[in-house]
Amino acid sequence: MRRLPLEPRTDWQQTAQHFGFRFHTMYGEPYWDESACYAFTLAQIERDLEDPSAELHAMCLDIVDTIVREEALLRRLAIPKFAWGWLRDSWLRGERSLYGRFDFAYDGHGPAKLYEYNADTPTALYETAFFQWVWLEQALERGLIPADCDQFNSVQETLIGRFGELGIDATLFLACARGSEEDRGTVDYLRDCAMQAGLHTDFLHIEDIGIDTQGQFTGLHGEPLRWLFKLYPWEFMLREPYAPRLPGSDTYFVEPPWKALLSNKGLLPLLWERHPQHPNLLPAYFADDPRCGRLGMNFVRKPLFSREGANVRVVRHGQILHDAPGPYGEEGYVLQALRMPPVFDGRHVVVGSWIVGDTACGIGLREDAGVVTQDLSRFVPHVILD
Repeated sequence: MRRLPLEPRTDWQQTAQHFGFRFHTMYGEPYWDESACYAFTLAQIERDLEDPSAELHAMCLDIVDTIVREEALLRRLAIPKFAWGWLRDSWLRGERSLYGRFDFAYDGHGPAKLYEYNADTPTALYETAFFQWVWLEQALERGLIPADCDQFNSVQETLIGRFGELGIDATLFLACARGSEEDRGTVDYLRDCAMQAGLHTDFLHIEDIGIDTQGQFTGLHGEPLRWLFKLYPWEFMLREPYAPRLPGSDTYFVEPPWKALLSNKGLLPLLWERHPQHPNLLPAYFADDPRCGRLGMNFVRKPLFSREGANVRVVRHGQILHDAPGPYGEEGYVLQALRMPPVFDGRHVVVGSWIVGDTACGIGLREDAGVVTQDLSRFVPHVILD
């Protein structure tokens, strides 16, 4: 694994605009960065990222099957009691999931270590699946990278195939909250993939979803929402005023309700308890577990619910190295052994490994000057180069 300095395409901003990549620059700073790329060998991709991602995903599904049957675990994960049966039924009915992203610490040497599983509403999807592939093709055509470069990236075709497997038999509405170019871009991209799968789709904002007199969710014009993809986290939805109406609705959600269990940081100690010493896991415990002492003076404290690094505290040698503000934490915390992100050319890098359905099918990399990946961390493309 190497970080290779590159010459950016002279027209990359125009290309981004042409393809609808409206958030390539945010707050005056580039989010997409092609002044470098990361180069992996094929063995690193297959042995250290692709195969472990598939294995970890299977381990996570096994944990879900346990959680839905044990009320103590549902309580431990701060799932509201009214939703316990609903999540259990969603799992036992075999409702299919669409996608998720593992975040790894990986430097090309030794096993990748799991930071967390972004299993519900992960972003950086469009950049991974589409725009870095456009970059690869154009960089090859223009001689900016070696002619034998490839990329670990079948995310788009796998997404299109997965949409065709979800059993969607009515209009699929795709929704996100107002005010985020990144969220809207992600939803527009997923909508395009769904249409390529032959589905009829429509868009609406989360804020425009209503409830009719029968307790069913409706669109802007009162139309029933039989199928709904929402780029809006389950932990938010389960705490909205309308949340008690969710179990009784006729809406099929993408992602299904049981995905709320995989997007919860409580998954990390449950994985470690079931698979201690697994080469791709870091030791992790719930914050009130006496075994936290085993982590010593080097650990990361994460809220059960957290996004974009909010409320994450990094402790190294007993000193607080990083302490992010944010709205999370009242539901509880987990502690995870500290594994600093590897540093290349002064930047900390995290590898995001994508799961679509049950298939590991691509990676995307984010860089940051700090130790915690946040919403403005830069996206850098990658190649396979032996």
